[in-house]
Amino acid sequence: MVANEPQIELDLKDYDTECGIEVSQHDSLIHVTWPLGTDRRGRLIFDLTPSHPLISSAAVAPTSQPLRVIATGLDPVLLLRVGTRDLDKRDGWTIFFDRMQNKPNEVHRAVIDRTSAVATSNARRATLTIGDVSAGPFKGQLRWTFYANSPFVLQEAILATERARTAYLYDTGLVCQQKLPTKMQWTDSSGSVDADKPDAIQQARHLAVKGRAISAEFEFGSIALFPPPHRYFYPLDFSVNLKNIWMGPKYDEQPLPFGFGIRHDPSGDNRYAPWINAPPKTTQHMGLFLLFSDASADQSLLVVSRLSRSERFAPLAGHTVFSSHYHVEHTREILAAQENEPANDDQLEKLPSGGEYRIPQRLKNPGFVRTLRELGVDIVHLAEFHSGRTPKMTQQQRVRRLELLHAECLRLSDDTFLMLPGEEPNVHFGGHWISLFPNPVYWVLNRPAGTPFVVDHPRLGRVYHVGGKADVLRLLRAEGGLAWTAHARIKSSTGFPDRYRDELFFQSDRFLGAAWKAMPADLSQPRLGSRVLDLLDDMSNWGDPKYVLGEVDVFKIEPDHELYAHMNVNYLRLEKIPRFEDGWQPVLDALRGGQFFVTTGEVLIPEFTVNGRQSGKLAAVHKKGEVEVRVDLQWTFPLSYAEIITGDGHNIKRQRIDLSATESFGKKSFKFNVDASQARWLRIEVWDIATNGAFTQPVWLKSD
Repeated sequence: MVANEPQIELDLKDYDTECGIEVSQHDSLIHVTWPLGTDRRGRLIFDLTPSHPLISSAAVAPTSQPLRVIATGLDPVLLLRVGTRDLDKRDGWTIFFDRMQNKPNEVHRAVIDRTSAVATSNARRATLTIGDVSAGPFKGQLRWTFYANSPFVLQEAILATERARTAYLYDTGLVCQQKLPTKMQWTDSSGSVDADKPDAIQQARHLAVKGRAISAEFEFGSIALFPPPHRYFYPLDFSVNLKNIWMGPKYDEQPLPFGFGIRHDPSGDNRYAPWINAPPKTTQHMGLFLLFSDASADQSLLVVSRLSRSERFAPLAGHTVFSSHYHVEHTREILAAQENEPANDDQLEKLPSGGEYRIPQRLKNPGFVRTLRELGVDIVHLAEFHSGRTPKMTQQQRVRRLELLHAECLRLSDDTFLMLPGEEPNVHFGGHWISLFPNPVYWVLNRPAGTPFVVDHPRLGRVYHVGGKADVLRLLRAEGGLAWTAHARIKSSTGFPDRYRDELFFQSDRFLGAAWKAMPADLSQPRLGSRVLDLLDDMSNWGDPKYVLGEVDVFKIEPDHELYAHMNVNYLRLEKIPRFEDGWQPVLDALRGGQFFVTTGEVLIPEFTVNGRQSGKLAAVHKKGEVEVRVDLQWTFPLSYAEIITGDGHNIKRQRIDLSATESFGKKSFKFNVDASQARWLRIEVWDIATNGAFTQPVWLKSD
C-alpha cells in the first residue's frame, strides 16, 4: 500500500481518543481502528487520493494478533432516483396516496470528491466524514460511524436538496475495484441458504432475501451488509419481498465492477408507492450497515440476524405480544371457497349458529398465521371486511361473514396464539377507524328507517344495527368495545381525529385514541412515525386519557414476504394469553389502561415508572415539582438517545438523554430526575442508531 503526500489534512479538533476508537492520518491514508467485541479488532484504511479506491483495505484479527486484510480496493456507490411529490392531494408532505412509480424520474449516480476529511467522537463512538458528495440535486458528504465493541459500521450519505417537492429512493453498496470475494452468500426468502461465485456473475441481479442481508466471503474473512431494518423501507399496502438486495457488475446499467448492496424497488407493490420525502434543505441520512468479520459468510450473517432478534419478537416476562391491523381477508377467501370451489378433501367445521362450513386444504393453516406465529406474535387483531361494500350489506350478508370470521378465529387460536376478530369501518365517525370487542359481536353498519338498534337472532342472539356515530357509541358501551383512529392524520384519516376531538364519542372512554406506524418516510427524522407520536402528545394535552398502539396495516401475508421490516408490536402487561372461548377482556383492559409499550422489536422497555407508577396510572408530583423516572431497557443495536416528553395541557417539553455510551446487545436500568412542575403527563421514547425504537404510554400526573 503506497501513500501519497496528503492533499487534505484530517480535521481532529472534535475527536477524543477516549472514545476507544483510534483515528489517525498517514500521508493520504486515514486509519480507523476499533474494537469489534469478542476479543477482536478491525481497521478500515481510507485513501484520499482521488484516483484510488476510497476504502483502501478492511482488516480484522483477534486482539492479540496482527491485523489480517480481508478486502482491498472497495468503493462506496450510491444511486438516487429522484421524482416530484404531489403536495396538493392530501396534507402536504404527510402523504401515502402518491404513485411515484408512474411519474417521470431520474437516476443520479453520486460523485464523491475528496476535498475534506473530519473525525469526531462522542462517548464510545467516532465518525469519519469525507466530502464533497453530489447526486443530481442532492449535495453533502459521506460519513462512517464506528461503535466501540461492535463489528459493524454505519455508512451514510448525508445529503440535502433545495429542489421543491422531492421524493426519492436510494440504492447503495460497495463495489470491488481489486480482488473479488470468493463467494457471495445469503438466505433466500423461503429461509434456505444460497450462494454464488462472483467471477461467474456477468450481470447484476436483484435478490429476494430473508433478513435483508448479504455477505461477501474473502480468503480471510467476510463483509456483510444490510439496511436499517425498518427505516429503509417506505410504507406499502403489501409486504411482498421486493428483492431489496443487489449483487453483480454493471448494476443498474452503470459502468461499475462487481459489487453488492441494498436497493429500493421504485414500483413497490404496484399500488401506492410514496417513496421517501425530502423537503427542501432537510438533511437526509441514507444509511447502510457494513459488518466486518474474520469468520465465514454464514457466520457474519448469523451476527446480522441477532440484531433483529432473528426476526422474532422476543418473549418478555409479564407481557404478551399483540399486533393489530391486518387486512388478510381470510374470511372472504373461505366464503369464496364455499361458493366457487368443489368440496374435494375439504375439512368441515361448525359455525356458531350450528351449521357447517368447508375449509379447503390450502386454507387449513393459512400463510399469515404461520408467518405471525414464526415472528413470535401471541395475539393478532384483524381488520377484516375493509371494503366499500361492507357498510351497505344486509343483516343476512353481514351475519354470514361475521359467523365465518368468528369461527375461523376460534379454529386458528390455541393456548399459544390468539386471533381476534376486528374491522376497519369507513363510515359514521369520519375517516377510518378500528373496532375491537371483548368477545364475538354481530353488528350491521347501517340502520334503515324503522329498524331497531338491536334485533334478536334465533341462534346467535343480539344483532346490532348502527346508523350513525351515536349508534356506534351506544354499541361500544353495550358490548364493552373499543375504537380508535386508523392511520391518523394520513390516508383516508387525513384531518382525524382532530376534526372530531370535541365529539362525545371521541371523549368517551370507549374511544382509545389512535394507532402508530412509520408513515410517511423521511430520513431527516431521528425517529420513526412522528406523525402519530406528535398526535399522542396532542391528545394527552387535550385532556381525556388517550393512548396510541402500534398498527401494521398490510394486506395479504405469506411466509416469504418481507413483513418484519414493516412491523411493530405492542407488549401488553398480560401474564398469559386469553383463550378465545373465554373472551379476551384482559386485552381490552390492558389497552384501555395504557398498560403497554410499542416497539419495532429491537428495543424493549420491560419496566417504566414515574414516582413508582406505571404507564396509564396516576402519579403524584410533590411540591418541588420533581419526579423520579425509572426505565429498564434491553436492546440489540447500540442506542442513540432517549427522550422524556411532558405536557401541561398547552405546551410540550422534551428532555433528550444521549445514550452514545451504550454498546450492542445490552440491558440497563436508568434513573432520571425530571422537572414535572405544571406537567399533566409524562412518557418516554427510546431510539437506537438504526432508528429502531420503542415508546411508552403516558403516566398521568397530579400535584399533591
